[in-house]
Amino acid sequence: MQCCSCYTEVGASAGITISSLVNAATTHISLNSDVDLNTLKLSIQETSPASTDLMTRLVLADLDPDTAKLAIGFLGPFLSVFGFLFILRIVMSWYPKLPVGKFPYVIAYAPTEPLLIPTRKVIPPLAGVDVTPVVWFGLISFLNEILVGPQGLLVLLSQQVN
Repeated sequence: MQCCSCYTEVGASAGITISSLVNAATTHISLNSDVDLNTLKLSIQETSPASTDLMTRLVLADLDPDTAKLAIGFLGPFLSVFGFLFILRIVMSWYPKLPVGKFPYVIAYAPTEPLLIPTRKVIPPLAGVDVTPVVWFGLISFLNEILVGPQGLLVLLSQQVN
């Protein structure tokens, strides 16, 4: 079996071995199959040590308390404003003939519509009612609570002592 040189790094971090891949493949492939497991190649791009370190820091959220406080300062108001805009969109959905392109309504319509369009493709209106603003309000409220709530991740990181 032939593999690329970074298999050991990726495979070890994922906890996967070639023998487990072969065992899994042989249980799902019949003996009359045209697949030759001896010529199976894994094509995984090698990454530089700098990008691996960056990805590790991003995954582990290795933030110092000052950066966490800065993130709270931006994310808290941002998530609160978007939560309020989605509440306005929920109320606006009760009145389908509102001129959403005109002044007071465009304030809530313009920033939220780019998020709602792709969501409507996944979640179509139920019985003629657009539920996507409710879905986004729930997601934003969840993120707000998890990140900047009283026991949020960023709050706990900002309270860390070096």
